[in-house]
Amino acid sequence: MIIGVTGGIASGKSTVARAFAALGAPWVDADDVAREVVEPGEPALEEIAARYSRDGGSLVLNDDGTLNRRALREIVFADPAERRWLESVTHPRIRARLIEHLARLEATGAPYVLLVSPLLFESGQNKMADRTLVIDVPEALQIERTAARDDVDEAQARAIVAAQMPRAERLARTDDVLNNGCSEAEMRRRVAELDRYFRQLASQPAADAITQPRGAS
Repeated sequence: MIIGVTGGIASGKSTVARAFAALGAPWVDADDVAREVVEPGEPALEEIAARYSRDGGSLVLNDDGTLNRRALREIVFADPAERRWLESVTHPRIRARLIEHLARLEATGAPYVLLVSPLLFESGQNKMADRTLVIDVPEALQIERTAARDDVDEAQARAIVAAQMPRAERLARTDDVLNNGCSEAEMRRRVAELDRYFRQLASQPAADAITQPRGAS
């Protein structure tokens, strides 16, 4: 069984995934795969560098040939058309590589595996999952964490949050919710509760799947 895990920026997706991993659930992070497909030598990076070039040099490459993520982020956040173009270049490649990673994880025999992706619904990656889990925090906490983590001011943090799928829409589309505006100890308790739930689901034939409340809180 594949559990698609998502949430807004700074909701704690990776921290929650590591808590699941401590209980024996393997996982792949779409952000890690997204970085893989734009490494030097990858076709996607060549396309991106060519599109954002000027006077023989690229606007989005560092001196060592790696992607300048901050520069690219500023371009695509300022222009929705450029963001769509970037997604058309990267998303198919990310999807293909995710399928490879998930196949290797499923071969381990684990009862379930996690696909962690900030764009799970936006990219259609939720179609690769049997069930979805949203890691949810209040928007004010997202903005606070984003500003501290990414060293941006509050206005920039708000713009980043606003550019993502609205919180209400994520919650409406998901199967399960983990409320993560809490202490680490409480988060781990909630993860353990969901781990038991997912293991039960994975052991049931599809026709006999159990149902439980959506939220772990």
